[in-house]
Amino acid sequence: MSALSAKFFHDEAAAFEKLESLLWAEGPVCPHCGGMGRITAVKGGRMGLRRCGDCKKQFTVTVGTVFESSHVKLHLWLQAAHLLCSSKKGMSSHQIHRILGVTYKTAWFMTHRLREAMREGAFVPFGSGGGIVEVDETFIGNDRTKKPKGEKKGRGYAHKHKVLSLVDRDTGQKRSMVVDDLSTKTLLPILKENIAKEARVMTDEAGQYGKLSATFTGGHGFTRHGQGEYVDLVDRTIHTNTIEGAFSVFKRGMKGVYQHCGKQHLHRYLAEFDFRYNNRVKLGCGDTERTERAIRGIVGKRLTYRGSRAVA
Repeated sequence: MSALSAKFFHDEAAAFEKLESLLWAEGPVCPHCGGMGRITAVKGGRMGLRRCGDCKKQFTVTVGTVFESSHVKLHLWLQAAHLLCSSKKGMSSHQIHRILGVTYKTAWFMTHRLREAMREGAFVPFGSGGGIVEVDETFIGNDRTKKPKGEKKGRGYAHKHKVLSLVDRDTGQKRSMVVDDLSTKTLLPILKENIAKEARVMTDEAGQYGKLSATFTGGHGFTRHGQGEYVDLVDRTIHTNTIEGAFSVFKRGMKGVYQHCGKQHLHRYLAEFDFRYNNRVKLGCGDTERTERAIRGIVGKRLTYRGSRAVA
């Protein structure tokens, strides 16, 4: 049976029931006052409409989420969420617009709202208890602010967007961010903020990581990629192969599926790839559970069309 054959993917009433079961596991909650005791369904109102007896305001389960004020049917939102969460390298807005039968502009907005839902707010330092954290950077796209219009890109990485990523080898979690440059002055404060002091850090031989042994008490191991060394011959735990594998999926998705991304949107694409990586099958999370986790992340987030196009 197809994963998309579930009733809530095709029936609006079932879609509301599904969303309510995910967001209101203990019963309806008023998004205006937080009340739960005196909530009733509004007869003859629109789908899922309820009224709070405490504050007298009406609401649906979509109020206070990234789905709020959307004219797209909720069952289509759930389809889009499943498609985006179950595609390892992502799914383009053009593909979403063709599958769901919505306009490209609508599909673009839907995918950005779903990426916003995937952005995780938890801020737990990696490597707590002396765990191993891999750190590496990669380059993607073309930062047009770095070169005058019309000038050839040439070789090198100065004109590309810079991405810094961390992987906690013990928990299997990944965290990525866009950075302006790769200098020690820029990266060291970020690493101190995201990695526990007692962690053991693994990098390549790049010069910007030269001071890490004095920063993290767990030590700093590195391999010399320039000399063809990818795993230390003496200590086989010294490598960055885990994060390199994560980058390979990210690169295939960005180049093969999305093809182009402006810097103002890159943080949301990073959130999308980090979310799928952090909720992958190897960690016991299949497509259905991954989609439900993404949907639970819609609460407390709003993203208007104007806001989604603005520089973050």
